[in-house]
Formats: sequence, structure tokens, C-alpha cells
Amino acid sequence: MIIKNLTLQNFRNYERETFRFSEGINVLYGKNAQGKTNCAEAVFYLCTGASLRIRHDKQLIKIGAPCAQLSAETESKYGKVTLEAELYENRRELRVNGNKVARAVDFLGNMKSVFFSPGELRIVQDGPDERRRFLNLSISQTSKPYASALLRYNRILEQRNNLLKNKDASLILETLPVWDEQLARYAAAIVKKRREYLARLAPLAAEAHAFLTDGKESLSLGFDGEYSGGEEEIAKRLKRELEGAYERDIRLGFTTVGPHRDDIKIEIGGCDARGYASQGQTRTAALSMKLAELEIFKELTGETPILILDDVLSELDLARRKKLLSRTEGMQCILTCTHAERLLGGREIKKFKLREGKIVYES
Repeated sequence: MIIKNLTLQNFRNYERETFRFSEGINVLYGKNAQGKTNCAEAVFYLCTGASLRIRHDKQLIKIGAPCAQLSAETESKYGKVTLEAELYENRRELRVNGNKVARAVDFLGNMKSVFFSPGELRIVQDGPDERRRFLNLSISQTSKPYASALLRYNRILEQRNNLLKNKDASLILETLPVWDEQLARYAAAIVKKRREYLARLAPLAAEAHAFLTDGKESLSLGFDGEYSGGEEEIAKRLKRELEGAYERDIRLGFTTVGPHRDDIKIEIGGCDARGYASQGQTRTAALSMKLAELEIFKELTGETPILILDDVLSELDLARRKKLLSRTEGMQCILTCTHAERLLGGREIKKFKLREGKIVYES
């Protein structure tokens, strides 16, 4: 799977620019704040319909412009696909092959990518919501049923939480079972898929971590939940848990149980990574999870996704840079750095020098 070209108009600091990528390594270089990360972000947005850096699309629009436009031509074993996104302050329009899609889930997965930047350390360092976001974005790229279940779950959860804020306790107790039935059904689908995904991810991440550290450290991932069995069994258990938490939920005004509270346990050398890992260990653990994600995409789709490495090489020591770059063989990679990386010597690469949102040199 490759992205052949990318056109940005009024996106971040770009007025209008088109990138024509090679099938191998594409290096975006230049000084800081020139648009390298913005380009990488645009590719990921067209893969997932979401940004890893911000929560609201209006922040992606160039200051003073009415809207931003992104478009890309991609190619996979299934043929060519054109992806387009128009972003306005309070809405957006997504198109696949020129056809407007009504649901974001139908935009997902047409182009797949794995994105890694220094900011991805928050997967290890920050709270559970970051690890859930990692799971959601990763699984959704290869499973539209998961993305649909997640969308429905979040909508029902919002309605249930609104009900819990009602001052009429009798109305709450009368209505909660209706929401619980639906919530438990979609929650079970989410939990089962996350559990299956993590079962694939954990050994691949452990292998990647051993590779990057020469076997000197071990990484283990686990699902922070005790759900077992099939969807029906999980749904029944979740429904019981929801019912058992009525008093607490009404007192607090929000739903306290369910997959929106899930977490991933990350341990390095048997110790909780959040409490004990150094900056270097955290970086290696997060990178290992991303390399594992790459392998899962290959297994599930039979194709290699686009690998986006945003300002990563400068954060790694020489040995780990070489190891990481050895994993980019045979795949399309978009790599950002402040200088054209010497370690890429001998590899066929395409370079784009950026200055103030413009390509000033291409080779």
C-alpha cells in the first residue's frame, strides 16, 4: 500500500502544495516549524479521519482561510483510491473516489498507516485514555465493525451519562435498564476485539523490543480487565456490573464501568512502565508497540501500511536508529528530520526540503 501524491490547501501552514511520493523512503527535512510534521499529520488524517495532535478539526485550518482541503491518490492490491477531506470550522466533508461518505467509518481503512513521533510516548506515560485511543485508532483501520460498535457505544454512553445527571431519581432508575441493554451489547463487541488485538500485539511488541534492546530488556503488555468468554457472556457480565453500579453512577453523574475505562498494562522488566521507565525506555517501549502494530496490519491485510516517522531518529541512539531503519526495508516510509539523514546513505530515497509550508527543493 502506498500514497502516490498528497495535495494540501490551507492546511496548517500550507497555502497550496503537492507532494509526489516515491514507493520507498521519503524524507521531509528543513528547520523546525516549516511544515514537516503538518505533512505527516495530513497523511495520517486521510487514513483515519482523525489527528493525533488535536481534537478539533478547525485547528487544522490555516489562519484566515474558510476551510482546509486535503486529497491523496493511493494504490493498493485492490487498485487505486482517491481520498479527499474538506474541513470547515464546524463540519467536514469526506469523499472516497469522489463520492461523499455519510459516515466517518466508511472513510476509515482505505489507506492505512502507522504513525510514530516523540509525542507518542504519551501511550506509555499518560493516562488510560491515551492507550484506549491507540487501540481504537489501530483496530478501526482494519475493522469497520469495531469502528461502528465504538461509535454506537459512545453515543449511547453519552445519553446514559446525560440521564444520570437528571434530578428525577425515579426516572433514572426506570430508564437505565433500556440504555444498559444496548450499551452492554456494543461494549461486549469492543472488549472482545480489544482482547483479541492485544493478544496479537503483545508478543510482536515483545519481539520488537528485544530486537531494539539486543535482548537486554523485556516488554510485556496485558489487558487491564478480567473479561473472558464470547460476546454474549461478556455482555451479561457487563450488564450485571452496570446494574451493580447504579448507586455510584447516580451519585457521581456518569457511568463508572465499561470499556471506556479499559487500560493496557505495560511492564518493562516486570515493572510498571508508567512508574519506573526512563525516557529512553519509554521511547523504546512505545516504538515497539508501533512496530508491532505494523506487523499486525501486514498480517490482517496482506499489505504493508505506510510508516510515518516524525522526528524520531534524533531521539534515538545510533544503534537503535540503524535497527529501526532496517525495519523499513520493502515499505513506503515518510520520515521527517531537521537534516537529510546520513544514516540513509546507500538507500534510495526521495527528499523534500521545506520552508514556511512550501517545497523549496525536491530530489
